[in-house]
Amino acid sequence: MSLHIVVGSGPVGSATSRLLLDRGHHVRVITRSGTGVDGTEKVAADAADTSRIAELTEGAAAIYNCVNPPYDQWTTAWPPIAASLLAAAESAGAVLATTSNLYVYGEVDAPMTESHPLAATGTKGRVRIQMWRDALAAHQAGRVRVFEVRGSDYIGAKASSLLSLVVLPAWAKGRTAWIPGALDAAHSWTDVEDVARLLVTGAQDPRAWGRAWHVPTAEPRTMRELTTMAAEVMHVEPKVRPLPYAAVWAAGLFNRSVRELRETQHQFRRPFILDSSAAQETFGIEPIPTREAITREVAATAAPAG
Repeated sequence: MSLHIVVGSGPVGSATSRLLLDRGHHVRVITRSGTGVDGTEKVAADAADTSRIAELTEGAAAIYNCVNPPYDQWTTAWPPIAASLLAAAESAGAVLATTSNLYVYGEVDAPMTESHPLAATGTKGRVRIQMWRDALAAHQAGRVRVFEVRGSDYIGAKASSLLSLVVLPAWAKGRTAWIPGALDAAHSWTDVEDVARLLVTGAQDPRAWGRAWHVPTAEPRTMRELTTMAAEVMHVEPKVRPLPYAAVWAAGLFNRSVRELRETQHQFRRPFILDSSAAQETFGIEPIPTREAITREVAATAAPAG
């Protein structure tokens, strides 16, 4: 039984923990609050505390970075966390598997592959680019084994998505859901379970190390298609309307979280498509169908807390 360290207990961290448990591993989950999936060893610690994290990861086979600081804290929170986990992986001789996203590419006008230029000019994209360059440099120097997985906007059980945060709550109250983006732009949606599958597979497959991989993701769907599927599952009318960019910008004057959405608005107002063929062909992972992911997300969102 190998020791696997999952840092973070959000949707991806929890899905990764469950998958590792199913495969018979000893899973230690590290969060500030000490929460985690049942069956794991839960530890409360600050991921940026280098010495403490080094103690907790000693003897680990792999460390999974599933942390996600609040958007408005990325520039200050991410660098020490990334440095701490990279140092821990080097000290423990563990593989470092990092959960990332597509912000690194910036504004795009074609389907994204892993060879797409890291051309982001926004704050969050630049933070992610530097994290990856630091990890890759350590890997290339022979100090540590690393890889990174990049998914698009999440869907699936317990995902923090436009469906779970905006659409489903509005429909539950009989209201129209206002979408901060275009309704008919093609968009890739990544299931959190597929993120976990690629993380766990890559941590144990040397072919994954030393590069980034796009998470196996189903064919693009527009927001109109996505919400129509959700409405069919819920047996409700798919009442959605687009929220103009000007409204998003104005709301950001009063809400820091909404303000952070300005940087990524291009993802929701023009086609935003991920090509995951490399990971699918290399590791034989087929993405979960979108309707199945939505069905699980609807069920999880409707389920009572606890």
